[in-house]
Amino acid sequence: MASTRVTYTQVAPTDNNKWTFSCWFKRSELDSVQQIVTCYVDGDNLLKLQIPADDSLHFYQWESGYTGRLQTTANFRDVGAWYHVVLVWDTDAASADRMIMYINGVRETDFQAGDVTPSSGLASIMNASGRVFELGAANSAGYFVGDMSWVQFVDGSALAPTEFGEVDSTSGIWKIKTTPYATPGNNGVCLKMEDRTNLDLDSSSNAFTCTTGGTLTATYDSPSNNFATLNPLDNYYQAATF
Repeated sequence: MASTRVTYTQVAPTDNNKWTFSCWFKRSELDSVQQIVTCYVDGDNLLKLQIPADDSLHFYQWESGYTGRLQTTANFRDVGAWYHVVLVWDTDAASADRMIMYINGVRETDFQAGDVTPSSGLASIMNASGRVFELGAANSAGYFVGDMSWVQFVDGSALAPTEFGEVDSTSGIWKIKTTPYATPGNNGVCLKMEDRTNLDLDSSSNAFTCTTGGTLTATYDSPSNNFATLNPLDNYYQAATF
């Protein structure tokens, strides 16, 4: 998705205090700042799930200062793997559950210093009427480099990752569920990115019209059909050729 973003304009939400975001992604470039999903109003008002240059995951809301923030201590540098991230924003919940991040079905609990718990009832910058949901960039900058699949946004529900994935009974590996969530709420969207002629098709019951900036490139590499990938970290002999 390098130099490419997908957007749609949100309507009046089912619940501005509560939503869930789910995305499968596979990286192609490390050590650079990239955006997975954002809602940018201006420099003083924005929400992001970002990959910083240290290859962690950084989920935050900024309103002239952090009003909610989680940044993992773990780094996500495996370019041969599909990662599944689920974010929950629920400011009507107890303080420990107002911002939640799951990776491959497991709740992240180890975060860098400076995490911020949103205040009770704090409105989300994302999931509000007229706001732009932006996948793969932030205000047309900081593009994600890699692949995405089965991106879902659910308005009005705080969901467990098991709504979007499950543990394979044979391998024990976290695997994708390929069914759109049934009740997406007013702003819900489901981008399977499987229709090679219409990669930004919304398969949720809302059927939003999404807009692509740049060119989405179809690939057969997917969470259920993972392709082998050259490892940019295996570069001891930098002058080698294949």
